[in-house]
Amino acid sequence: MVSTIRPSRGYRVFQGVNGVILTLVVLITLYPFVNIVARSFSGEKEIRAGDVTLWPKGFDLTTYEIVFSDSMFWRNYGNTVFYTVVATAVAMVLTTCYAYVLSKHHLKGRGALVGIAVFTMFFTGGLIPNYVLITTLGLKNSVWAIALPNAISVFNLLVMKAFFESLPSELEEAAQIDGLSTYGTLLRIVLPLSKAVVATMVLFYSVSFWNSWFSAFLYMDRSELMPVTVYLRNLLAGATGGTAAGAGTENLTQVNANIQAVTIVLTSLPILCVYPFVQRYFVSGVMLGAVKG
Repeated sequence: MVSTIRPSRGYRVFQGVNGVILTLVVLITLYPFVNIVARSFSGEKEIRAGDVTLWPKGFDLTTYEIVFSDSMFWRNYGNTVFYTVVATAVAMVLTTCYAYVLSKHHLKGRGALVGIAVFTMFFTGGLIPNYVLITTLGLKNSVWAIALPNAISVFNLLVMKAFFESLPSELEEAAQIDGLSTYGTLLRIVLPLSKAVVATMVLFYSVSFWNSWFSAFLYMDRSELMPVTVYLRNLLAGATGGTAAGAGTENLTQVNANIQAVTIVLTSLPILCVYPFVQRYFVSGVMLGAVKG
């Protein structure tokens, strides 16, 4: 008969207190977003009166109708999807290759390469030199103006580097004995074992590029090339959106009352839909990549 060890009274108390605290943290974290969603579907009078909490009051879809009826919104939304996919793909290729190289302790000049990467965390060229560089290279009004300047996040690079260093070196040695090249080892041995950290980095990069608006605002001159974040920013500022859709004074009053809530919902929804599919890799990817420095 196998005996089981019963948890002590102190441990059960700890579990109960820990559960209560974590539940409160979840509720506190979730409340603002639920309130924002409720405000986005509420009427102007109820919002201004502060009556909206967790459920919409004076249900109204005026702002959603104004945004959805504008063809420019869908054009910019498509731009955001395109920019996010391309920029994330470029960032993952460059970050993965750079991190894999830095994980090799026998590499000559490895310290200098790490130093160059870390240096960029504290010092940048500045806004004007970056703008001159992008303009001189002819990258304005293209996806590369968004993808290339932000292609490598040093934080993500260091996490991936630490993860690759934690993998057993015997696996790569066996692959080399079997005749695999460096690229073959990376593609057929290392990456299949790195699904957790790769999924985590994809999430980090995609969220960053999806929410980014300043690069497009700086390097894009034509409205049809803007991402949806710039469109919604202009809508919030009153420069486009409601006026472009031909809304009247009454509609603009309604828009001004809950436009912030609508913009937050529209920009957050796609990421919230994607997150559950990579959530199971998220914690393990970050923790495994942070084991070794």
